[in-house]
Amino acid sequence: MSAATNQFKTFVLLLALTVVLLLVGQLVGGMQGLTIAFVIVLLMNGLSYFFSHKLVLFMYKAKEAKESQHPDLFKTVREVAKLANIPMPKVYIIPSDSPNAFATGRNPKNAVVACTEGIMRLLSKDELKGVIAHEVAHIKNRDILIQTIAATIAGVISYVAMMARWAAIFGGFGGDRNNNGGGILGWLALAILAPIIALIIQLAISRSREYLADETGAKTIHNPLALASALEKLEHGIHKNPLRFGNPTTSSLFIANPFSAKGLTSLFSTHPPMDERIRRLRKMQA
Repeated sequence: MSAATNQFKTFVLLLALTVVLLLVGQLVGGMQGLTIAFVIVLLMNGLSYFFSHKLVLFMYKAKEAKESQHPDLFKTVREVAKLANIPMPKVYIIPSDSPNAFATGRNPKNAVVACTEGIMRLLSKDELKGVIAHEVAHIKNRDILIQTIAATIAGVISYVAMMARWAAIFGGFGGDRNNNGGGILGWLALAILAPIIALIIQLAISRSREYLADETGAKTIHNPLALASALEKLEHGIHKNPLRFGNPTTSSLFIANPFSAKGLTSLFSTHPPMDERIRRLRKMQA
């Protein structure tokens, strides 16, 4: 799947989220409550967009790295950032043996690339360069902004559905509301199905952006096999040594899910199947 296809897929998924949001507004029976919910969730996600990177770095005990202590890592990040034509991100180190990395920050000028101690010990220089290229691709592709937009729309849907559940509890079904002909079945669909659909679409966007970051990163350094090899090592390394602190809700930030995903289907995964990511990268090389 090409970068253009992934971009189009993201657009379609965001459009689908918007359609669900509009249907929810219609079902509730008025735009006033929907507008209030939108403003509340927009403020919450706006604060998250501007300040969440500080919270995430604190959550994972990440410390800003010194170039004198990590010259090779700084050299790699600087080289990849130059190839991607973005400003040099800040570099942070996470004190964990679990091999992983993530990028955060609201835009390229305020970006951060964080690596665990484990990933720097596990990967070769070329493989680590592939991982850095993937994270820099997230920054270049504005994935933090896209995920924030998706989270805002999904958040509004969930918030309105919660209000609908409370209305149902207190007898607010009203079989024939003025502009709501759905009655009790419509309310049940709103309260139960809409948030699930929104979550599935939001996670699909996350997986689509992972594929795009893989492709963009591989093209940036002209070496898809380096990232493919890194992903293989990361899958085995994380299985043997998963991250033992942090919050599973932040797993989408990492290049590979750092937590156990037992019991979850691929539909509810923040990351695409690792085998498929590796297959696509090897196909690029071919």
